[in-house]
Amino acid sequence: MNVISREFFQMSSLHLAKALLGKTIVHETRQGTTSGIIVETEAYMGPEDRAAHSFGGKRTERTKIMYEEAGHAYIYLIYGMHLCLNIVSGPKEKPEAILIRALEPASGIHLMCERRKIKPEALTLSKKKLLTNGPGKLTKALGITMSLYGHCLTEQPLFLVEEGYRLNDSDIASGPRINIQYAQEAVHYPWRFWIKDNPFVSV
Repeated sequence: MNVISREFFQMSSLHLAKALLGKTIVHETRQGTTSGIIVETEAYMGPEDRAAHSFGGKRTERTKIMYEEAGHAYIYLIYGMHLCLNIVSGPKEKPEAILIRALEPASGIHLMCERRKIKPEALTLSKKKLLTNGPGKLTKALGITMSLYGHCLTEQPLFLVEEGYRLNDSDIASGPRINIQYAQEAVHYPWRFWIKDNPFVSV
């Protein structure tokens, strides 16, 4: 596998949010290896972005990794039950991040089914979508836990590889981010990106 280097992450967050599309996330665990192709992302642009956890320069135990170098995993809990995987982006001390919003399952699909409690023998396309077509779904399918908070995504057991899709700008769509109604004017920013016509996009 062609593991993505740290240098890859050294670009602006909006560019990175698009560049991540088509790349593959791999997670190696004792139960087995699972992977998925990134098909949807959202950029969160730091202290000036009302939708970002770091809005106003907020630095907490939860957000502290956002202030580190790009390429680390920022993982947090939502609704008291679902984990979200983000990739820290932007320069150090500029707390930006990219939410991984949806994946196309690539390998370890039987293990994903077990984790998501979906019967593999009944895995129609509509059921296969349910494995990873949302941020909380994909972390469960990949077996991602809070123990990976701050992990460098160029290293085992959780890392990115080049294998996936080669995309052009014409293959990528953009629009407003989802579930950020509280964010005033930021609710309209077109900082969600996805692969056009991919059935595994979340909405």
